Amino acid sequence: MAVFGGKQDFLSFELNPPFTYKRQTKMLRTTTFLFLILGLFFQLQAQKGESVLLWPEGAPGALGEDPEDKPKLDLYLVKGAPENTPAVLICPGGGYWNLAMDHEGDQIARWFQARGVHAFVLSYRLAKHGYKHPSMLYDAQRGLRYVRAHAEKWGIDKEKVGILGFSAGGHLASTASTHFDKGNADAIDPIDREHSRPNYAILGYPVIAFGEDFTHKGSQQNLIGKNPSAEMIELLSNEKQVTSDTPPTFLVHTSEDKAVPPENSIVYYLALQKAGVPAELHIYQEGRHGLGMINTPNPVFNSWADRLEDWLRVQGVIR
Repeated sequence: MAVFGGKQDFLSFELNPPFTYKRQTKMLRTTTFLFLILGLFFQLQAQKGESVLLWPEGAPGALGEDPEDKPKLDLYLVKGAPENTPAVLICPGGGYWNLAMDHEGDQIARWFQARGVHAFVLSYRLAKHGYKHPSMLYDAQRGLRYVRAHAEKWGIDKEKVGILGFSAGGHLASTASTHFDKGNADAIDPIDREHSRPNYAILGYPVIAFGEDFTHKGSQQNLIGKNPSAEMIELLSNEKQVTSDTPPTFLVHTSEDKAVPPENSIVYYLALQKAGVPAELHIYQEGRHGLGMINTPNPVFNSWADRLEDWLRVQGVIR
């Protein structure tokens, strides 16, 4: 390292051959070009594939034959994935009225795909098309069964099939996490023979509790109507349905969320703790509702993707 006037010049180096400014610029351009090529490579690898209907012959309780009556999965498979690859079913939010398919669907699927996890974005039935509970739950359960039924085809580890949901999609994911079955071993349809319990759950600013001051009233009304029974409210207040069989769960929320207050995540986390279920909760001070996960307006909130990746490693989902 060169020394001038008795001090080290941290901008000058004596290397062999000499590290000239011209050579430094050339190396920088080469490195930048390589990063662009690598970025393009991973972008090409992380592409949405085909879409599949969950019930090609028609969903149970379907009200018609239009696309909105036909729940489906968008497939984001990892090319060249090894055997026993993990998978995740993604439930976009939208108050059980719409589906936020971009920042709570496609972007999330690509994030998982880039980390070696097969991702499946669920288009479930909605209240604006006349559907109520249990249609949405049937769609989520069918999605989990569908992924497991095709485990051999796609090289999926059946015991690493998780579910992720945002907002009302988080309610659906938590419902699937607390209302599941072992499948029907005698079913004619092989998909129905698979169990519907997620192996892990990820809930982003989820709707959880019904009938409370902090309930997202729109989601509740869209799912179970304006005048639901006390029994129905209890059944779908998922913090009250947690047991020791509920899967390990990661939760993220913000204190500033006015649409779906953080109390939703808090009561679910406390229920998981009480039941002895591994759980991790992150509540960020700033951030509105519905931010998603990637490239949000809040750079601090963006960091929850790193916390999630750490948690997935702790759970043994990804290497």
